[in-house]
Amino acid sequence: MIKKSTLLLVVYLSIFGLTAFSQNSSIAVNYPQIIDLSYTPSTPTNSEKYSASLFSDAGSWIGFTNPTIENWVNGFCGPFTIDDRSWISKSIAEISVEKNGQKLNSEQFKRDSVSYFPGLLYMRSSFENTKIEQRLTFKDKNNAILQMNSDQVKWNIHSTIWLSNAIVKKENNSLVVQLVKGEILAVRFPENFNLTIEGNSYSAKSKKVSDREYILISFYNNRKEYDLAADNANAILKNPTIIISETKERWNEYLAKTLRNDMPNEYNRVAVKSVVTLMANWRAAKGDILRDGVIPSHSNRNFNGFWAWDSWKHATALAHFAPQLAKDQVRAMFDYQAEDGMVPDNVFSDKIRNNYRDTKPPLAAWAVMEIYKETKDLDFLKEMFPKLVKYNRWWYLNRDHDKNGICEYGSNNGLLKNAKFESGMDNAVRFDNAKMVQNGPASWSLNQESVDLNAFLYLENKLLKQMSLLVNKTYDDPFDAKKIDNYFFDEKNGYYYDRVLEDGFIAVEGTEAFIPLWSKMASPERAEEVIKMYQKPTKFSTYIPFPTVSADHPEFKYDKYWRGPVWIDQVYFAITGIRNYGYKEMADMYTNQVFTRLKGLTGSEPINENYDPNTGERLRAPNFSWSAAHLLLMYWEYGNNY
Repeated sequence: MIKKSTLLLVVYLSIFGLTAFSQNSSIAVNYPQIIDLSYTPSTPTNSEKYSASLFSDAGSWIGFTNPTIENWVNGFCGPFTIDDRSWISKSIAEISVEKNGQKLNSEQFKRDSVSYFPGLLYMRSSFENTKIEQRLTFKDKNNAILQMNSDQVKWNIHSTIWLSNAIVKKENNSLVVQLVKGEILAVRFPENFNLTIEGNSYSAKSKKVSDREYILISFYNNRKEYDLAADNANAILKNPTIIISETKERWNEYLAKTLRNDMPNEYNRVAVKSVVTLMANWRAAKGDILRDGVIPSHSNRNFNGFWAWDSWKHATALAHFAPQLAKDQVRAMFDYQAEDGMVPDNVFSDKIRNNYRDTKPPLAAWAVMEIYKETKDLDFLKEMFPKLVKYNRWWYLNRDHDKNGICEYGSNNGLLKNAKFESGMDNAVRFDNAKMVQNGPASWSLNQESVDLNAFLYLENKLLKQMSLLVNKTYDDPFDAKKIDNYFFDEKNGYYYDRVLEDGFIAVEGTEAFIPLWSKMASPERAEEVIKMYQKPTKFSTYIPFPTVSADHPEFKYDKYWRGPVWIDQVYFAITGIRNYGYKEMADMYTNQVFTRLKGLTGSEPINENYDPNTGERLRAPNFSWSAAHLLLMYWEYGNNY
């Protein structure tokens, strides 16, 4: 009798077309259905409510899903445009076949299996004795290859374009769809296919019987890109197996650089899912976005640009397995650094949307130093150092109301909401009574000094000093760590708090107090006091540890954004802070709780923006990049002593 595990392995080897298996040949084969991508769109307009997961890769601005068993279609669903949030079709390549003179319609085929492996979307369907396998892989930001396997059939690929304002036509042996904003979708067929178009529908039929065929699905930002890419697209279609092999190797390299050989399988799966999440959110340069980077989540229609502190967090994780993307992620934000040194809150493909009303917490130097540690690229460090210094100076010139060397969050338009946004913790309880004070013509601060901001600046100044030695530059560090540590620590309660300008503590116990430990600014004695607070079940040792405000606070709400939910970046800051002060076992214990208790994390559900601290239920924004980035950092740090 064949063991079930052996049978599954044979199936997976077949999916990847492997004749032999080893850990080095394809790591991805070990992670089937890494995220469940089952979703069948019903109309192009339901994109308004769409928040499911997509298969996207290599910086592409389109994505695909597997059809659901309830609403089966014999082809991958989509593409879905991530920028404009539209389904171009239910399935751009729905498959029918003719076998032994008998025509088998796509509706006759039923699902056998679907899966999503790192770098590969897969489905198998059948009708009576006829089976069809489909595999979809991305070659690059523009091109995805669809491989179709069966047994001696003639192929009929067909679809209807849903968008009524699209222009649909035939060019050579390609379906070309021009969208209303000028983007081009092209589906290229082999020479042995006859392509016909009627209205918004097409059919492409093979002239001869075969076991395997390939078509190329391409997406371009404009007609010029499409025209320039014609030779490259034709070359891909002539050598598809080579391209598919290159994609497999790219993913094998990602995972080989990511995975540890001393971790449980479930934790390895979390790490792989985190890599997949980051890569599915990778977007290539487009319009006014001048470099590649990672968006917060393709599942949220508002998250189709790059945010500052998201970018720093993404880059820190990407440095380990995709260092060039990590560098570009940082550069994409600094491309829009203002003359005075400010880095905008976010940037978009249409720069009119870029937000200079506020910035985000200063973690850029951390990201750059982590990239340098992984790559030893001194040229990159030299490139970024003066920009980082300029950004650091901006804080002290524009966000230090009383010029005491201690900064505040603020805004450039005087609006309180933008000052809260600058903290990254938009509706945090600590800001409930905050007011604005003006520093200059286009510079305002909150009337409170924030402990996390100044702990971030402490780390940034320390890193800039280290960088200055590496790049042979001078750097004057104005930061008085002992003064800051004394200023924000309340000896009475044994905790770090924000302070009202020229007044006392804002006695809200929140995750902002994690940052002095994470940045190693806290004295050992004070770190010990704060860690005691961490350990209280009524405070931060909830079922999922480290809610954004202590669980016993009157304003604690488990599902109200920054007023109680667990955010994975804050969990990381807490756990690493614990580890920094020698509590390895405690840090590992909390990591175990996160990895084993978050709903769906080791299964096939996506990684979310935040979670319920009492149950581990997923809350907002599935497929959230910085959650994935910090899960990777926790995975790599697990078991370490600092």
